[in-house]
Amino acid sequence: MLRFSPLQVCILRQLSSTAMSRSNIMIPNSQEGGVKRAAEPEASTNEEKRFHKDTTPDGVMEVVRRKRRKYALLLSYCGKGYLGMQRNPGYRTIEDDLLTAMLHADLMTEEGCTCPQMFHFQRAARTDKGVSAARQVVSVKLPEDVTIPDMVVRINQHLCSQIRVMAIRRATKGFNCKSWCDSRTYSYMCPTFAFAPEIEKAKEDYRITPEVLDGLRNILKLYEGTHNFHNFTARKKAQDASANRYIMDIDCGQPFERNGLEWLLIKIKGQSFMLHQIRKMVGLAMAISRGLVGSEVIARAWKESRLDVPIAPGLGLVLEEPHYNKYNKRYGSDGIHEPLTWEDEKQKIEEFREDNIDSCIIETEIRDKSMLQWLSTLPLHHFSTSEVTLPKNTSGLSSKTKGSDDEVEDEDEDDLDQYRVSPHKSKETPVTSGVGKLKEITNGHIGTNVEGSLNVPSNTDQSEGEASNVSEAKCPNS
Repeated sequence: MLRFSPLQVCILRQLSSTAMSRSNIMIPNSQEGGVKRAAEPEASTNEEKRFHKDTTPDGVMEVVRRKRRKYALLLSYCGKGYLGMQRNPGYRTIEDDLLTAMLHADLMTEEGCTCPQMFHFQRAARTDKGVSAARQVVSVKLPEDVTIPDMVVRINQHLCSQIRVMAIRRATKGFNCKSWCDSRTYSYMCPTFAFAPEIEKAKEDYRITPEVLDGLRNILKLYEGTHNFHNFTARKKAQDASANRYIMDIDCGQPFERNGLEWLLIKIKGQSFMLHQIRKMVGLAMAISRGLVGSEVIARAWKESRLDVPIAPGLGLVLEEPHYNKYNKRYGSDGIHEPLTWEDEKQKIEEFREDNIDSCIIETEIRDKSMLQWLSTLPLHHFSTSEVTLPKNTSGLSSKTKGSDDEVEDEDEDDLDQYRVSPHKSKETPVTSGVGKLKEITNGHIGTNVEGSLNVPSNTDQSEGEASNVSEAKCPNS
């Protein structure tokens, strides 16, 4: 291991910059009578060219060359209190906590933490505000002088209990967890009273009948195949080729009871999903099941006309798993790399999900009654245009309705403040008032008399909701 004094480090840096400047000097070519550029040094993407600097107790600067390799990290996390997976400067995100933990675990440099593209950092899927993940995959280059079990332990030591690295796999040099992902599976867990016919009042003691459950499954099957989902996202035109998405499979399991409520789990597998797409798919299925609109509205949604499609609450949406079938078929049995199937971690993931994800969804729904609140606004939608009809003579309504697709991504500043990272405050989960929670659930459609009619608790609670429109931090010159 090489050790350099601070003065020697400065000299090495100066020599390195001088050599780089000379490589761009034009030298004459006597044979051809022209000018020829000097041969540039061979570009290297290997991270062994990067230095790891540390200071010993005696004040001597220690410079270590650390060779890095590409790895795939399997994450499980509860999204409560986070503004999604993707890093947003100044806000609390899963990605920011993960990179900070890698820095403290001595697996990432300060430059890499600020600009993770230096180490080829990539996420398989971007989860929105408040959305959890049972299996999320991240690809990044990490030092190979640390064993995989040690890396898992060291990273988890610097993460909160809501986030866990479940496994790390050696990946190919060109592996990118986003581009290699064949498909993604999401789930949406909600109380069964969300699908109760309108003639039956939605209440917590409702139990779904086999007829309603079969009807719901028939509704969900209408989504399968390739369709134009421009009405199921924001700021997307019907003419955009990216609006066409392929849904491979969608179904719901058998109902189960937890904490006095009956629950239903809907699983959706597709190649990729757009912002709000799954929540709008589920929201429209709820409206059809309740009899507020016919099932033919789904066929109308594929056409160019704009439709008013409700967005179901973000609570209950979970990223189940990104799939890598092609990668596993090509590299999973080459004797060097392991398939990204995560079968060995199944029990550990299920335990984490039960303790941190499912329990959080159930407890939050029982406390906040977010689904009951949202169902009360469902009749306001008429499923024909992008504007929502509000009741007349209702005081306290928001002056700006959020029925149009151009406004659906907008966030109240007060709502974003709860995820803001303050240098003077600890990273505790912020809270918001019950009225603010209801305003978020209804996208701004709330009057002063609504809380009383719904018998909503007035105590403060944790806000969950849709994705932020804050842009991702960009690496300079990237």
